Amino acid sequence: MVISKFLLASLFISLFVLQLAKATQTENTNLNASPIPKIDCGSACSNRCRLASRQRLCHRACGTCCARCNCVPPGTSGNHEVCPCYASLTTHGGRRKCP
Repeated sequence: MVISKFLLASLFISLFVLQLAKATQTENTNLNASPIPKIDCGSACSNRCRLASRQRLCHRACGTCCARCNCVPPGTSGNHEVCPCYASLTTHGGRRKCP
């Protein structure tokens, strides 16, 4: 009777250790996945807004869009097809949020 309880306890402990090892391996695999590198929103928005007539407004809107999308289209205007997320953000009035 004592031996069967000991074997049963050993079985449960070994299953627990195996499950713990599997979970740790899965976490390590997820950590090794290369994340998308963050772009420098400040310099990207400075480039995007350099010809804007309202520079502060342009930088603020561009910074918000860049932080959400991690993308800023090249050039000073247009090119929204390069960054669909950036182009899809709108204001409450339905206008494009991002310059």
